[in-house]
Amino acid sequence: MKTPLLIRFNLLVLALLLTGMAQAARPITPVAQLTADWQRAKEYTKEYLDAMPEDGVGFKPTAEIRSFAEQLLHLANANYNFGAMASGKPNPMQGKSLEKMDDLKSKAALTKAVMDSYDFMIDAVKGMTDAQLAEVVKMGQREMSREVLLAKAFEHQTHHRGQCTVYIRLKGVKPPNEKLF
Repeated sequence: MKTPLLIRFNLLVLALLLTGMAQAARPITPVAQLTADWQRAKEYTKEYLDAMPEDGVGFKPTAEIRSFAEQLLHLANANYNFGAMASGKPNPMQGKSLEKMDDLKSKAALTKAVMDSYDFMIDAVKGMTDAQLAEVVKMGQREMSREVLLAKAFEHQTHHRGQCTVYIRLKGVKPPNEKLF
């Protein structure tokens, strides 16, 4: 009597393990991966915004370069521009230069503006299909796939967030740890 029960139990365990392995083995779609990467980038950028003290938001290491706020507002403007170009959605900030808007220079307003730009980008990516990623779009005189354009956008935000590391360190604050995954 115990043997058939033990066999059934072992078969059940094996079936559950195989089901779990099959689910784990499913490849993530390109749109899902891009969405996850942009969500991670948003969270990481929020950590940078949180790390900078309020009195550091307008800080410039030298007079001729952007302030901390201007770096991140430039990043936000680009998120809107790239997101609109890649997705075909209208850019809600079209024609606006966020880094020149004085009402976005407080920490709270800056944080909201930057997070909103990531939300726009994430929604733009989520609204695309994997097939659309291969479609060719124009960026100025260049033609590239939507996926390549999104990769350029990701590179751009990484670059400007990375520049902010120096600003944070010069204010005596340890920047957030890297978030590769």
